[in-house]
Amino acid sequence: MALKQRVDDDLKAALLGGDRFAAQTLRGLKAAVLNEEVALGKRDDGLEDDEVEKIIAKEVKKRKESISLYEQNGRPELADDEKKEMAILSVYLPQQLNEAELNEIIASKIAELGASGLQAMGQVIGAVKVQVGNTADGATVARLVKDALN
Repeated sequence: MALKQRVDDDLKAALLGGDRFAAQTLRGLKAAVLNEEVALGKRDDGLEDDEVEKIIAKEVKKRKESISLYEQNGRPELADDEKKEMAILSVYLPQQLNEAELNEIIASKIAELGASGLQAMGQVIGAVKVQVGNTADGATVARLVKDALN
């Protein structure tokens, strides 16, 4: 089943089940997908699953940033709402790689590219992101690549 269709089905189920919070979160996701479709001129065709995954990953990243800001400013109740939204959205993302798995991939890419020093950091990050796609957070990849190249 296409990812976009899964989101639609889950939205309907949330509405029928009376889960207003999940319904509101999924409506926001649908709006983000629609905005991207319109921006790319793919309104009639729709987006591929990997493109929808990228949108979901962006939305999850926004929630993480909001959680951090709310917690820094003493607003735990708002952070809790963002955590709930992030949990709902994360269901649609592929299983995330752990740091050990990422380190193996990073080491192989560094060896493959013959990279050394921080000047090769962007090249290695790009190669790793192509391989792992949405299964790893970009900030985590960047941190681990920097550590490996130091």
